[in-house]
Amino acid sequence: MTVLVGYVNNPAGHAALDAGIAQAKKDGKELVVVNASRSAQRSDSYRLGEGELKSVNNYLSRADVEFRVLTLGSEYDPAEQILDTATEVGAELIVLGTRKRTPVGKFLLGSTIQKVILDAEARVLCVKAAH
Repeated sequence: MTVLVGYVNNPAGHAALDAGIAQAKKDGKELVVVNASRSAQRSDSYRLGEGELKSVNNYLSRADVEFRVLTLGSEYDPAEQILDTATEVGAELIVLGTRKRTPVGKFLLGSTIQKVILDAEARVLCVKAAH
């Protein structure tokens, strides 16, 4: 079984990564970090660049936890990519970072977190970044 973290390079993503590391260490589980985004053919601000990916791998190497980092890209929305990966790796916990969004923002942009919470077979932990 594994702990899966949905990761983007922002304060909420960093909070999720730290919470995922702590949980994986506590339970002696593998950590799978998923950077889900739209297809690589499109511009997606959430897709990790080469330097960001190297930084995440270095950070995880220092955390002394067994890990994999997956950079996914497909026509499916990121929530579906996270859910599919959680099923594939047998995740028993999904960790996501949250940020404040207005009700209109949630309506217009959709909510990856909401979809994961509602559709996940695994437990879901949502964490906020420290202010």
